[in-house]
Amino acid sequence: MRPDIHPTYYPDAKVTCASCGTTWTTGSTKKEIRVDICSNCHPFFTGEAQRILDIEGQVDRFYKKLSARQTYVVQQKVKEELKGSPERPIEELGLSTRAVDALKKGGIENVGQFLERLNSGNATVLAIAGFGQASLTTAKKKLRSLGYELPEGAA
Repeated sequence: MRPDIHPTYYPDAKVTCASCGTTWTTGSTKKEIRVDICSNCHPFFTGEAQRILDIEGQVDRFYKKLSARQTYVVQQKVKEELKGSPERPIEELGLSTRAVDALKKGGIENVGQFLERLNSGNATVLAIAGFGQASLTTAKKKLRSLGYELPEGAA
């Protein structure tokens, strides 16, 4: 090592925390060091920051669950109101796009209109261009599962 180029090393340098007043000794090139915050009072080391973050996370999770539950209740209420309603859109029967388009061209927009046609018999519904037997069977199954009563001649 070259002489006279290195700073003076103090093996008993005194460190003082300005926040809590704690002091300790360490090795340094300065005789006295003052720090703003130390491991005794820093929130990361005391666990205070973790507790605050955890509380905020619990509140956020609670509100998220609450809003999800409220959304679910509203959706179930709407489904219940539509159950058995003749105003239910024909798209909700789970038919293919081609079958839905064929029904719309035939003037059937909702379940009530479909049931009126079905009341006249299966042949009346099958007379609609582009609507076949497979689509009719699918529509009847879905209507039964939704709680609709099918006309006797259509069953």
